Amino acid sequence: MNTKRGRPRNIETQQSILSASYDLLQEEGFGSVTVEKIAERAGVSKATIYKWWPNKAAVVIDGFLSAATERIPLPDTGSVYEDVLLHATNFARFMISREGKMLAEIIGEGQSDPAIAEAYRTRYFQPRRRDARKLLERGAERGELKEGLDIAIALDLIYGPIFYRMLLTGEKLDDDYVRQLVTTAFKGF
Repeated sequence: MNTKRGRPRNIETQQSILSASYDLLQEEGFGSVTVEKIAERAGVSKATIYKWWPNKAAVVIDGFLSAATERIPLPDTGSVYEDVLLHATNFARFMISREGKMLAEIIGEGQSDPAIAEAYRTRYFQPRRRDARKLLERGAERGELKEGLDIAIALDLIYGPIFYRMLLTGEKLDDDYVRQLVTTAFKGF
């Protein structure tokens, strides 16, 4: 979220804006949502929204995140394999859910709009990637992974195929696939 100086956000107003943006996203799809519609639904001015968010993409993604983030918790089972399996499974389930399909729509819009791409990268993907990275770093600290493992590449090997199936091939994305994916990746980790 925007961290401009000035008066602090009114929590109720902020939540009203986030809820309005999420509801409109569900009802109309990203392309049809406008700051005007969000302001009208939330009962605020467009200036209030722009005071806190730089553009439509930022407020819609924050609304999406406020509603959907709890679906992918960061596990700590004591086993890096089990943690990553659980996290990747929850992520894949999320990606095939209604919210995941909304995220795919936002990603699609970002292919032709750099502001949207920047918003979903910084507000959604980078924080989720940092979370997943923590799982592997914790496993490395406990000696469960090969010394010198490139964690960024390991993340790409696990989570990249999930996006590939969801966004490109349309092939089945289920718990069995994720288990095979994680098990195969961990043979090299």
